[in-house]
Amino acid sequence: MSSDTQVVHAELVGRSPGQLMWRRFRRDRVGVISACIVLFFFAVGLFAPVISWLYGKDPYTTYGLSEPGLLNEFGYPVKPNGGIDGEFWFGLEPFLGRDVFTQLVYGIRTSLLIALAVTVLAVLTAIVLGITAGYLGGRADFLISRFIDLLMAFPNQLFFVAFLPIVTTLFVDPREETPTYVRVVSIIVVLWVLGWMTLGRILRGATLALREREFVEAARVSGASPWRIIRKELLPNVVSPMLVQATYMLPNFVTTAAALSFLGVGMVEPTPDWGRMFAIGAEVYRADLTYMIFPGVAMVVFVVAFNLLGDSVRDAFDPKTIR
Repeated sequence: MSSDTQVVHAELVGRSPGQLMWRRFRRDRVGVISACIVLFFFAVGLFAPVISWLYGKDPYTTYGLSEPGLLNEFGYPVKPNGGIDGEFWFGLEPFLGRDVFTQLVYGIRTSLLIALAVTVLAVLTAIVLGITAGYLGGRADFLISRFIDLLMAFPNQLFFVAFLPIVTTLFVDPREETPTYVRVVSIIVVLWVLGWMTLGRILRGATLALREREFVEAARVSGASPWRIIRKELLPNVVSPMLVQATYMLPNFVTTAAALSFLGVGMVEPTPDWGRMFAIGAEVYRADLTYMIFPGVAMVVFVVAFNLLGDSVRDAFDPKTIR
């Protein structure tokens, strides 16, 4: 063993798994940069009202209709590049003349709120059903596994488009205007129902491998209850696959929620949303390509950064990785 390797191993002695994971992640430049980008997006969403207040505009006011000279007779910004100037940093929305910058900021807030809520619910459901199936085995494992197979047989995108209006009608009479919070809840419920199965299978497989290990057998022999074994012995040992999969699930839910809004069954006017901005951009890109650039670039950067973060988290949890 070389002297450099001996020094590395000496530094690792006495450190907890969490400290080793943080040490490996901290030395991954791609992971750190990706984490900073992801945190930036979450900060933008969290402080959207503050940003709007400092900027002096909101995503709902139709500036192009109330202030003459901003839109032409066809409804497009008069100034070049979508109306970008010192007053409107990202330009104006065609036809209504709303501020694109605040629409994007609040759109990020809406999309991340939905995706974060769905991810939390999906992870909790996968933990309960996946670990329970893996640990208990027998009939419980059979029933839960067949239930997962049944849900995974549904064509997700078609199910989302077809059932989202049905779920919405459970809360509001179809003849009445649907409140924004009802639409948000409906999207969260629909994405959650078909969004937890992959992680559930992963946790079930990990639990099947862990339940025969010596420390689990020792806890069982000592008289520990199944709930205590799951909580104290199994759950801490499946944190790694759970966190890694969650970092892949959240950006997937962001794009799915945006796709639903793009298709007209998700968020609607006047709620700012990434998908709704794409829908408008698809209508006006021939005359105003600039409008599509900002939400498109923002989503690509966010999804790529989150996926790279997931890869870095996976590598950081790998004990074979020494940095």
